[in-house]
Amino acid sequence: MPETLAADVSPPVVHRPDLKFLLAHPAHFIALGAGSGLSRAAPGTVGTLWAWAAFVLLQPLMTDLRWAALIGAATLVGWWACTVTARHMRIADSGHIVWDEVVAFWLVLWLVMPTGFWGQLVAFALFRLFDAVKIGPMAWADRTFKGFGPRGGFGILLDDFAAALCTLLVIALWKY
Repeated sequence: MPETLAADVSPPVVHRPDLKFLLAHPAHFIALGAGSGLSRAAPGTVGTLWAWAAFVLLQPLMTDLRWAALIGAATLVGWWACTVTARHMRIADSGHIVWDEVVAFWLVLWLVMPTGFWGQLVAFALFRLFDAVKIGPMAWADRTFKGFGPRGGFGILLDDFAAALCTLLVIALWKY
């Protein structure tokens, strides 16, 4: 009888992941942006800043083919990591899961290069705006793919790729 009761008890919802949660599973480390998602204030913004810093450090070593391969691989690995982490947190799309911001912002930066600091800052501000307001394509992606499992993990990434697309469209219209 006690075994049945223990099996019926679900693990608690993880509202604020900590270092122990981050290191408990490789998927957590990835989905939480190597710890940038642990921020108590604006984890999505902190994750995007982490992505920007990583991009700047990687840029001298990268070619277009390497960026395409990295972003493609990071998307597939991120799909798995976001799916697993959302299930373990018991929250369909926690704001602490920031790998979606990382990969989508890498895509933005890769496609707007070459540009200097101010161009990158504009890209950052536009991306954060589109990611935060969740209108149009971001709202559709967020609403359509909510949930747990692979569909939900894909949805975590998709709304940020929609924000990246909107960011790139605004920049393209501005430049041309």
